[in-house]
Amino acid sequence: MASLNEEYPPEFSDERSLALVSDIIDWQINHGSLLKHMDPETRFPDDSPQCYPVGITIFPTLFPREHFDRACELQTIYNELYCAMAEDERWIFEAIRDLIPVDPLAAALWGIHEEVKKVGYRQRVSVGIFRSDYMLDGPGVEFPLRPGENFAGSLKQVEFNTFSCAGATHANKAVDMHRYFARTNAYDPGDDRLINVALAALPHNNTIASLSACLAAAHDAYQPRKGQVATETAVLFVVQPNNFNIADERPLEYALWNHDPPIPAYRVDYPNDFLQYTTLTESRVLLFHPPWLGSKCVEISVAYMRAGYEAHEYDTTGREARLRIELSMAIKCPSLLAHICTFKKVQCALTTPGALEHFISPAKAALIRSTFVSMYPLDDSEVGSHARHLATDPELSQNYILKPSLEGGGHNIFGEDIPGFLAAIPQSQWSAYILMERIRSPSVFNVLLSSSGLDSGGVISELGIFGTCLWRDGTEERPCEMLQNSVGGWSFKTKHEEVNEMSVVKGYGCFDTPLLF
Repeated sequence: MASLNEEYPPEFSDERSLALVSDIIDWQINHGSLLKHMDPETRFPDDSPQCYPVGITIFPTLFPREHFDRACELQTIYNELYCAMAEDERWIFEAIRDLIPVDPLAAALWGIHEEVKKVGYRQRVSVGIFRSDYMLDGPGVEFPLRPGENFAGSLKQVEFNTFSCAGATHANKAVDMHRYFARTNAYDPGDDRLINVALAALPHNNTIASLSACLAAAHDAYQPRKGQVATETAVLFVVQPNNFNIADERPLEYALWNHDPPIPAYRVDYPNDFLQYTTLTESRVLLFHPPWLGSKCVEISVAYMRAGYEAHEYDTTGREARLRIELSMAIKCPSLLAHICTFKKVQCALTTPGALEHFISPAKAALIRSTFVSMYPLDDSEVGSHARHLATDPELSQNYILKPSLEGGGHNIFGEDIPGFLAAIPQSQWSAYILMERIRSPSVFNVLLSSSGLDSGGVISELGIFGTCLWRDGTEERPCEMLQNSVGGWSFKTKHEEVNEMSVVKGYGCFDTPLLF
């Protein structure tokens, strides 16, 4: 437990604060808690510096233990739900039917799915690395609570991510860092104030080990080799060229090589290098043969997607690359339909009556539904008409967020900006968005350190729980067979309360650790 009075985090002298900041930067440099500096024009690293520390909070941020534990407990149910959804093509199509004509990414992915269907999918097993993001709903509440006061708020889901779930490594290193400074008494104010950031209040995190173990399990599930050409099987990381976030990706690759026995893991840029250095055999084995491996040829067991989540990545070359992946016998992380399940339209469709019960038991559905906030499509239905009224009213819209089906932060429209945004685009494009009720999180004081500098004030946090799962498609009576279903760790991100978006690598917020109370 953390023993706290009403003065958390502690106030330090300027001299001690600067010393702590310097120690934190040293820790980040020594542990690779970094982002790669890329020239926006050339997309290549500048000569100096080539990297900079990722945004981090100086102190861990208060968060109720009850709601942290609840989020972890819900994850295996969410895994089960989304694995079942990924095997229900008809339900997915109905959920995104109105999105396909107006959203280039949805159109591209569904078009690739239809192409693969013509010849049939060859791989029955899929692997998922998911992340469910939550915020506390407790308007007007401030932490620390006053003596005798209990938090009466609730845990609400922001979104569910099924594709290229980032932040696992950064989250793992953030808690390692905060636990180190707690262990060395760096947060002790050094006087008689009762502020004890105890290690027991800072939960362990194992995302690097968990996510790499999930990929290893998928690799094992693929065995043995399906062709005679290659000498070994390997996991292939399909990545964006010149990625500034390689410190989040690479540790998973290194962990596979450190596995006992080692699991070969390679990476290839999407889509050009992928098309150049891979081939698909007649039996649809995916072979990887880049020039740096000489005459060696590798059979791909798992294609782990860390690229292909933006519409511009699906030009002619990008579509061909993704089609080759989906046609192959490699196990996909995630499958194409599981990728589509990350869309906000799908999240919105799950809030309709009976949707959850189509996939999971009523008891599990009730637990999941308790995390939902109101969401509406902006279509021509009666519900959509109500949503359009809310979205175009200058006062009512302040309680909502307008969301497209895009990932990575920076795409949402908030509150009073919604009416003007909708007025500036054709009504035919409105159905590309969903309207979501805003979550009003408790305010906490903290100090944030990022590329923008050092800044303090009221902050709010977002808790993400990683899920790792392996499943096999089944029969019409039982469409999904779960082979593995686990909690894979967590991420915790914090931003200033006046900032709307949450994407640390894009400059909105910092990685953090919950201080459980």
